[in-house]
Amino acid sequence: MPIRLLLGDEALAQGAIDAGLSAAYAYPGTPSTEITDYVLRSEAARGAEVHCRWTANEKTALEAAIGASYAGVRAMASMKHVGLNVAADPFVNAAIAGAHGGLIVNVADDPSMHSSQNEQDSRVYLDLALMPCIEPADQQEAYAAPAHAFDLSERLRIPVMIRITTRLAHSRATIEVGASRARNPVGPPPDPQRYILLPAIARGSYQDLLSRQPNLLAASEESPFTRFIEGEDETLGIIACGIAFNYVREAFGGDPPVPTLKIGQYPIPERHLGKLLDRCDRILVFEEGYPYVEAKLRGLPARERPTILGRLSGDLPRTGELTPHIAAEALGLDRLPVRESSSTPEPRPPALCPGCPHADSCKAINGAMDGHTLGRVFSDIGCYTLGALPPYNTIDTCLEMGASITMARGAAHAGLRPALALIGDSTFTHSGMTGLLDCVNDETPITVVIVDNGTVAMTGGQASAAENRLEAICTGLGVNPDHIRILDALVSKHDENVAVLREELAFEGTSVVILVRECIQTARRKSRPSAGGAS
Repeated sequence: MPIRLLLGDEALAQGAIDAGLSAAYAYPGTPSTEITDYVLRSEAARGAEVHCRWTANEKTALEAAIGASYAGVRAMASMKHVGLNVAADPFVNAAIAGAHGGLIVNVADDPSMHSSQNEQDSRVYLDLALMPCIEPADQQEAYAAPAHAFDLSERLRIPVMIRITTRLAHSRATIEVGASRARNPVGPPPDPQRYILLPAIARGSYQDLLSRQPNLLAASEESPFTRFIEGEDETLGIIACGIAFNYVREAFGGDPPVPTLKIGQYPIPERHLGKLLDRCDRILVFEEGYPYVEAKLRGLPARERPTILGRLSGDLPRTGELTPHIAAEALGLDRLPVRESSSTPEPRPPALCPGCPHADSCKAINGAMDGHTLGRVFSDIGCYTLGALPPYNTIDTCLEMGASITMARGAAHAGLRPALALIGDSTFTHSGMTGLLDCVNDETPITVVIVDNGTVAMTGGQASAAENRLEAICTGLGVNPDHIRILDALVSKHDENVAVLREELAFEGTSVVILVRECIQTARRKSRPSAGGAS
């Protein structure tokens, strides 16, 4: 078989292409972005006419994938963990409606919050949706996961989540690539009414979903991603989920010498788990993210289970990524050798790129807000969030995608004036438009500053869904055209921009100021020769 050197994200994408993928949708978000980037670059995907698109947000991505599955083809939606919150409505309901063509939802969690505002564990959503999940342990399993997930989805008529974490998503390994499968023919489902979730229909579909749970459990028991290792010393048993299994193996220098359950598919394989519970005095649970499995084991009556150890017991850190060194320490083994960190170069805090248009936008906002002791800047998520740091110190909040406008609205209602919302062009189309509509409907006195650099810069320069239509969108939402101001985010226009911002801050109604200048990085890339694509 051909050998490839791929990131975990790329291995997953290649596996989906080879498994007969026809449609892929996503909103970019680290650490999931490279899945869709790879499909877009793939010559194999282009040759197979795979329809691959960036979308306005994760909800629209999943809904498009559900539509493709309805048409009978194999489809996937990809997102990061907090993006699953945005897609939660279709995610839960898709399990009830079911799948026709294979449907997978790739979710990349970010323990240690390398590029995220929380450590949310997406496995929690499995309990809401009653959906199966595959959690690959390495890049080869990431490549194999889509084919298995598509087959499982079509056989049991249900979407399947594939959960990866940052370390797997962004590390490379060699993998063996297999032959590609033909694409499914287009054809609607034989029972289309199950996609109409009127209460009378949904109740029956939900009962059907419940009746199929034993099949999902049986699939986990027989899954190639599930493995039980016999061991001689039964004073300790190990449960290792996904990539944590690799950390345990590295700590031992190979397969553990104690009974070990590798969990790579959910629901939790109860038969294998029962063997571990019956044989061992103590069980140590290694899992990235929340103590999801550990908490379920602790829910068993104490007299019916061994001592459960893990993140909740303090035997493993409650937060952050696991490592082979943490695993070795928890197992009472000698710590693995660690190379000393280099002191050169000195670590630097994150900063806006030299020449970034957001720097001039932050300076203009600071000038306009100067003297307003109660004034606050409610920011959103994007490169401009770095305006919280010196030398700008511009923003006062950053909660989640779209919250800048709605938080500013609530603060203005409470009497905090002036209230300025700072949001990027892509974040605005992702989840800011509905908040602006609320402001227009009750004439909330806030100023919304949209920094339009024409791209999703923080995740690598994907195209913005706004596509130079921000003024038209704001007009369509009902903003008074006299209070939609278009400005150039240039240092030479600083005084003019400050003056316009001050005018709109003084306006007792909803106003929008759009500061326009192309991202410095995308501008540079346009001037370079194009690079070759993925195969």
